[in-house]
Amino acid sequence: MKALRARIALMAGGYSMHVGETTMRMSTDPDLSRDKMYAIAKDECLDIINSGYAHLQPQSSYTSSFEAVFRAVHNETYIAGDENLWEMPFAEGRGRVIYDLGITHTTADKYTGAVNRGGSDGPNPIMFYKYKPQDVRRDITCIPYEWANGIQAPTNLNKWDFGKYRFEWLKHPVTSDKDDGLNYLYMRYADVLLMAAEAINELDGSPANAATYLRQIKERAYPNNPEIVAAEMTAATASKDAFFNAIVDERAKEFCGEMVRKHDLIRWNLLSAKMEENRTDLQNLHNRVAPYDDVNAHVYYKTAPDGESLIWYGLNRGELGTPPMDADTYSSQSWTLTSSTDTYKYWDRLYVRNPDLQPYWPIWQNVIDGSNGALVNDPIFQ
Repeated sequence: MKALRARIALMAGGYSMHVGETTMRMSTDPDLSRDKMYAIAKDECLDIINSGYAHLQPQSSYTSSFEAVFRAVHNETYIAGDENLWEMPFAEGRGRVIYDLGITHTTADKYTGAVNRGGSDGPNPIMFYKYKPQDVRRDITCIPYEWANGIQAPTNLNKWDFGKYRFEWLKHPVTSDKDDGLNYLYMRYADVLLMAAEAINELDGSPANAATYLRQIKERAYPNNPEIVAAEMTAATASKDAFFNAIVDERAKEFCGEMVRKHDLIRWNLLSAKMEENRTDLQNLHNRVAPYDDVNAHVYYKTAPDGESLIWYGLNRGELGTPPMDADTYSSQSWTLTSSTDTYKYWDRLYVRNPDLQPYWPIWQNVIDGSNGALVNDPIFQ
C-alpha cells in the first residue's frame, strides 16, 4: 500500500485537467502542493527500500532478472520480498491479460489450447528503436512476430506485440475462449526505485542522493555492459533537469506495456509534447531519416533449429543490406510503416484533438444513459 500511496501522491502533486478549464495545471489545494506530494512519495518509497523486505527479481538459471519478473507471474510463483508487489488476481477462466496485452497466436496451438488470441494492443513501433540492443528489456517488451500454427512468423513494422505476457509461458492451461486467467501485474519494486529517484531529485534539487536508485534499474537493464551504465549515469547526473529527463526516458523503457506511461505524461504535463515527438519519430523512421537512417528497409528471417523461433537479420540498427552469410537461406519482407495508398498515415492516427485538452477518456454514452442523470461529460469532451 505504501507504493500505491506514493504513486497516488505523484499524480496528485502533478498536472491534471480540471472541470470547466481548458489548460492543464497543478492543484491549488495547499494540501496537494507539489512539495508535499513529492515528500509523501519519497517517504513511502524509502520506507519500502530501507525495510529490506523487497528487491529486484533474482536472476534465474535460464533468464535475465527482468524476464524473470514476468516469468514469475506466469508460473504463479509468489515469494515474499520478490519484485512483484501487487497483482490483480484472476481465476483460470477469467481475465484478458494475454488476450489483450500478449503475443498474437493466429491459430490454436500447443501453447494456447483451443483458442487463438493475443495482440489486441502493442507497443508503438518507435519503442523498439528507443532501446539499445544490449538492453535486456527490449526483446522481452517489443515483439516483431506472431505465432501461426505453432511457429513464429514476422509481422511488420506497424504491427508489434507486447511480450511481457505470453501464452507460451503460462503455467495453467487456457480453459476459456474469452479469458486466459493470468494475473495482471500492477505494482513492482522497480517502480518504487524510480519513484524514489524522481522524488529525491525534485526535493533535493540535485541527483546526488537519487542516483543510486536509478543506477539499480540501469544495472539490471545492462547486466553485461557496465560501460553503458556508467555513460548513461554520467549523463543523467549532470543536473537536476538532466536527471528528470533520464527518469522520463527510463520509465518509458522499464514499464512499456504496463499501462502507466500515459498517467506519467499527464502528471508531468508532457502528454502532448511526447506524442508530437513520437509523430515526428514515426515519420523519420518510415522515411529512414536520422536518427533512423541506420534501420534497414527490409528484414530477413528464417526458422531456428528449434523449429519454432526466428533468426533475424536487419531488425537491429546498423544491420543494413542483406545478411552477410547464407543470405539464400533467409526469407525477406519490406519493413515499412505505411504505403502511398493509405488514406491516413500511421503517424496521423496517434491523435486528432489536442491531447492536453482531452487527456482522459470521456464517459461512455451507455454509462451516462444508465446513470439516471447523475453523470455527464464535461463540455470539452463533447
